[in-house]
Amino acid sequence: MTPGAREAVAWNAGGWWMVSSHAEVLAVSRDPATFCSARGILTLEIGVEYPSPPTMLHTDPPEHTRYRKLVQPGFAPAVIRALEAPVRALAVERIERIEPGAVVDLVPALAEPFPVEVIADLLGVPAADRARFVAWSDASIPDASDLSLDERMALMGEMHVYLLNAARERRGGTGDDLVTVLANVDVDGEVLSDDELVMFLNQLLVAGNETSRNMISGGLWALAERPDQWARLHADRGLVRTAIEEILRWTTPVVAFMRTATRATELRGVAIAAGDPVLLLYEAANRDVEAFGPTAGELDVGRDPNPHVALGFGPHFCIGAALARLEARVVLEELLDRFTTIEPAGDIERTTSEIIAGVRRAPVRFAGSPAAAAPPRSAL
Repeated sequence: MTPGAREAVAWNAGGWWMVSSHAEVLAVSRDPATFCSARGILTLEIGVEYPSPPTMLHTDPPEHTRYRKLVQPGFAPAVIRALEAPVRALAVERIERIEPGAVVDLVPALAEPFPVEVIADLLGVPAADRARFVAWSDASIPDASDLSLDERMALMGEMHVYLLNAARERRGGTGDDLVTVLANVDVDGEVLSDDELVMFLNQLLVAGNETSRNMISGGLWALAERPDQWARLHADRGLVRTAIEEILRWTTPVVAFMRTATRATELRGVAIAAGDPVLLLYEAANRDVEAFGPTAGELDVGRDPNPHVALGFGPHFCIGAALARLEARVVLEELLDRFTTIEPAGDIERTTSEIIAGVRRAPVRFAGSPAAAAPPRSAL
């Protein structure tokens, strides 16, 4: 059923509007002048004022435009293309440990360590320091772990100090790691301050880890529950790229972000007052039949077109989108090369976070002979 105005834009008793329709999520996302991010992107930030933005996500143009211009060199197409070999090597190292027929929990075996290792390599972090990355990332997401508020704050402080020291050490240095690149970037005389650099590195660590981690675990679990879709990928490797977009849509790792109305306006005929918080429900928008048709509630690895909003939209479209897609692609390709089937081997356990579609446990079983007859990747 197509949602009506009151269903697509509805007031929540907690004190904010909930926007669940695809069209309205796009409209809000592309209009930062009317719906700003600077007053908070989470409902728990309603009424909070920051002396400086805690993340780039908390900024609006023109400040946000400046930040993207400065950090874009670290995510240029040539940079991402050069990452494929090392990213694939990290995936292979993890996947080769999976035994055919054995029960494996996707989270600790692959989905959790792999993105952390990718980000750590990208940042040039020594191997000895990487164990803390998962803890830091989880501490930054409310309800992503069982940590108390004091424990979370202590870990976040530890992370801030580490990233600040790394940034300062690499000022004036040479190297191709992202910290060095961003610490020394100069675009038309503009540079990132220490605090700005730490802000961005913090966002990269958390967003880069949490998004890919839950996309991989949730996506592979969805395929395990739908053997026909896994079989389609085996039969036609050309579907890998559309499968990645469908996995992003299906898992929607970031469930929702908030904006605040800067002036009186309306959404689908519903009046929105200046100062009203507006929560964008990306997960709901990615199931909207108006945008995805009658199969919106089904997983279809061949879905095309696929206008999902799993990576955001407008000025805040995920700057690391190409990296997330690269990670998903190499994982799918390497698993398809090695196994003919994947099936659930227990129950999935999810986190209680209302921000991240987190997966704590996803036991599966891979089986079958390696796909020796798979088409070469150059043909994909």
